[in-house]
Amino acid sequence: MQMNWMLLLVSFPVLPAALAAEVCNPANLVGPYAFQLTGSTDISGTPKPTVSIGRITFDGEGGLSGTASAAFSGLLLGNPVTGSYEAKADCSVTWKLQDDSGAFQNFSGTLSTDGTRVQFKQTDPGGAQSGIMKKTPDTCSAGDLRKKYAFTVSGSTEAMQPADVPHPVSAKGTVDTVDNGSFEVESDCPVRFTLTIPAQDGRIAEPPVINMRGFLADGGNEILAVETDPGAVVAGRLIATEK
Repeated sequence: MQMNWMLLLVSFPVLPAALAAEVCNPANLVGPYAFQLTGSTDISGTPKPTVSIGRITFDGEGGLSGTASAAFSGLLLGNPVTGSYEAKADCSVTWKLQDDSGAFQNFSGTLSTDGTRVQFKQTDPGGAQSGIMKKTPDTCSAGDLRKKYAFTVSGSTEAMQPADVPHPVSAKGTVDTVDNGSFEVESDCPVRFTLTIPAQDGRIAEPPVINMRGFLADGGNEILAVETDPGAVVAGRLIATEK
């Protein structure tokens, strides 16, 4: 019996390219990127929530440098960092950061095929697991801000004084950077601002206004941020809705 190969080809089409393995050019991972890492960590023993933000620059030759800040136990601590990295054609990326105390932290993630973002986690035992890194401009100014952003904030507060009451934080809303007026952008892309937290489920937030610090990313279309008020371990993410 003669086999009809054309029929077989019709019955079993070639798998779409989307199902093929991703391929990246490691050379695309170069220049400055802003990052945000959230989750919990038990590196110090007892599991605690944590959020980190920073901006690191990949030099294209396996070295990196920048700054990183971490909110842990209600304190926001920042340090300059240096380190090394390796990017591969299968889109995997690993890197390590060393702060000025000499301590190392290790990370791994997946680079997007266009080289503009990395999904990552901390690989040290007990490290936070939910990280996003986005390409940032070499320099920034207030002109890079978009007019309106939709924001989400989430995390918790810890008692820093005897009268403080710890509580979870979860809210979303919009902010107009022109009407708000608190947005201040520095040349290496940090941005400081305040957010007014809308009522959630009929309850007024306490405090209703929080102070944030973040980094512009994706050409100003996104801000990755952390609350800077004492006691807060709160991450924020702003996505442009109007240019």
